[in-house]
Amino acid sequence: MSKRRKNPRAADAAPKREKIKDIFVARPFEGLADETEWIALRELVPAASAPLTLKPEVIEEYGDRQVTLSTVLPMAWPAMTRQDGRVFVGLQRHVQSGDVSRDIAVAILRALQTAPGETVSVPALPGPGTRLQDILEDGPLDITMHEGFEYWLDEQQIEDPNVKASLERANASIYPTVRMSAAHAAYWCRVPEKAHVRWVLPEPEDAALDALARLSAAGDLLLGEGTKFAGMFRAHGLLVPVWDLPGEPEAGEWEAPVADFAKRYADTLAETGPLDAAARRAKQGLVGRQLTLR
Repeated sequence: MSKRRKNPRAADAAPKREKIKDIFVARPFEGLADETEWIALRELVPAASAPLTLKPEVIEEYGDRQVTLSTVLPMAWPAMTRQDGRVFVGLQRHVQSGDVSRDIAVAILRALQTAPGETVSVPALPGPGTRLQDILEDGPLDITMHEGFEYWLDEQQIEDPNVKASLERANASIYPTVRMSAAHAAYWCRVPEKAHVRWVLPEPEDAALDALARLSAAGDLLLGEGTKFAGMFRAHGLLVPVWDLPGEPEAGEWEAPVADFAKRYADTLAETGPLDAAARRAKQGLVGRQLTLR
């Protein structure tokens, strides 16, 4: 790895993103089997990775190299290549176009064209072209959660004192985060003084919002005593409800409450017909507290 790559920064874990004006794709991960997890890794998770499998025609053209999806890379690079030839691509990056799927696909292909250990040059605005859906053998992501960013580097690099110090700063920025088993793409995290559960819902926005409104009107929106429905945000075309939790209980103690809510939510999704007056009022309240992430 080049000298530049031996200095990961703490700020890398939460990069600021510059939005470039171009064609906007509302659901860039639509069509991927694990759309909700792609969104969760991009928006909710500080340190995680997953191997990616390239289509045979991509391997034939660019070579058979191991490709790893990472939540974030040193200095929020779009991609990097290690000395051992492994390719890493970052979901959380400083610059993005209006089509995140296109951005990541270009980063992968540029990294495959780059010699091991060399800097990967990725255009800020790639324009129309190949997307993730075109180059990946699709399937569920095999996600590994990490407590730190050591997985970026090989053993020799980690022994470098400067790298160690930089990793310590980066790792200090990570809030404890746990992938929950009670619901797919649901994550618990602890921040100072409290905790959260955030869940990327797979259903189209209108259906998800109506179900949440019905639950709210019925008083069934909480995860239990001491919890609060904090609101929700829209991320890459899907809704992500957020609950505030007491800070002390560990993630495992919220598996049952999340599973109970997931069942109530699934049952409510099956309801048809227009919302009643109480649910309509609840829906207006939910929409008024909704944020959009792009």
